[in-house]
Amino acid sequence: MDKFDVVVIGGGPGGYVTAIRAAQLKMSVALVEANHLGGICLNWGCIPTKALLRSAEVFHLMSHASAYGLAADNIRFDLKKIVERSRGVASQLSAGVKHLLKKNKVTVYDGHGKLLGKGKISVEGKTPATLEAKHIILATGARARVLPNLEPDGKLVWTYKEAMTPDRMPRSLLVVGSGAIGIEFASFYRTLGADVTVVEVMDRVLPVEDEEISAFACKAFEKQGMKIMTGAKVAKLTKGADSVTATIEVGGKVETITVERVISAVGITGNVETLGLEGTGVKVDRGHVVIDEWCRTGEPGVYAIGDLAGPPWLAHKASHEGVMCVEKIAGVAGVHPLDISKIPGCTYCYPQVASVGLTEAKAKAAGYSVKVGKFPFMGNGKAIALGEPEGLVKTVYDAKTGELLGAHMIGAEVTELIQGFGIARTMEATEAELMHTVFPHPTLSEMMHEATLDAFGKVIHF
Repeated sequence: MDKFDVVVIGGGPGGYVTAIRAAQLKMSVALVEANHLGGICLNWGCIPTKALLRSAEVFHLMSHASAYGLAADNIRFDLKKIVERSRGVASQLSAGVKHLLKKNKVTVYDGHGKLLGKGKISVEGKTPATLEAKHIILATGARARVLPNLEPDGKLVWTYKEAMTPDRMPRSLLVVGSGAIGIEFASFYRTLGADVTVVEVMDRVLPVEDEEISAFACKAFEKQGMKIMTGAKVAKLTKGADSVTATIEVGGKVETITVERVISAVGITGNVETLGLEGTGVKVDRGHVVIDEWCRTGEPGVYAIGDLAGPPWLAHKASHEGVMCVEKIAGVAGVHPLDISKIPGCTYCYPQVASVGLTEAKAKAAGYSVKVGKFPFMGNGKAIALGEPEGLVKTVYDAKTGELLGAHMIGAEVTELIQGFGIARTMEATEAELMHTVFPHPTLSEMMHEATLDAFGKVIHF
């Protein structure tokens, strides 16, 4: 039996980061991974989808070359090469994770990890073993949720895996679900020319975002030619030889639409099965492991992090949780529980969407008196120079204390800009501190300054 201080089950962005940090803290560490190092995020999620979206973005820019005084004729794409580039990016980074684990002397077991009893884990696979550890951290992530009548078959009804590796471009596509995953795929396929319909059961697309940002996004998507159906439910899919007819209930009526392919993006559920949780104190609620503020489960010495432990389902949340968890185990001074209101969320569609903290509606519902500031991209010199004048930066402040409660953005590169507001939230910044910060010119970041000024009646450029 191999003995370790810490065994991490799952090698995604939560698991491998946790293992490395534990090793840095002088613990003996093992990582058990059943499939690919880097997990879903690196191999089939965050990273390869961004590679696909980058190809679509470049195609879009080339198609509008004349707007920049350039000429690019007969613009076309090679879908096979786009997919190959995406897969190559994922492979490169997976190899990088392997190198980092080796560099930090983390022992990697290639197989499926399962709890055997107090402090024991079995590994079944290429490197079978029985492990013993003082601390076991579950980081097995999540998988796509499957709803009745929407079961994927890998041919006509796709999950994210098939959507990332199409053998040809579908002429028409139905995307079920308008969260980050659904909208990113809708954006990719629409940019490359597919007729795209998005069905969302809630009353607006990107329903977790601020209502004003959601409305702005919906108009942008419709302008691009997407058909958006909100307050709608797919009741049935009828498959043909090379098409699918969807029966959609919307507004008390029933509509049908026939498309070549369907992408199901209706959420995720934790990988809690086959972990040996039976007979332990680990509790599972609605497909996710229940944890406390330090990621401890109900079983002594067993912890859970990342998507397995529930929302928000974000790679950076998983990584942060894992670091916090092992630092708490190691007794590192100054460790704080994770405040999910300070975690930025990003959607890499066109236009990009990013946010952190409370929406205007949630701030008001929480009892705050708020001051709201807005600044449009069309008032920013850099945005106009980039040819990206469509967008909005919105800030929500506590009217009494000046604390930044939330920030919400849509437009070019906002997935990079949002971290500025993320730092402000972590540092509990007030409007005075952001107003007194000098923002470089000409940059998109100046809109963050102007949106703050606007909240307090001091906006300059609009």
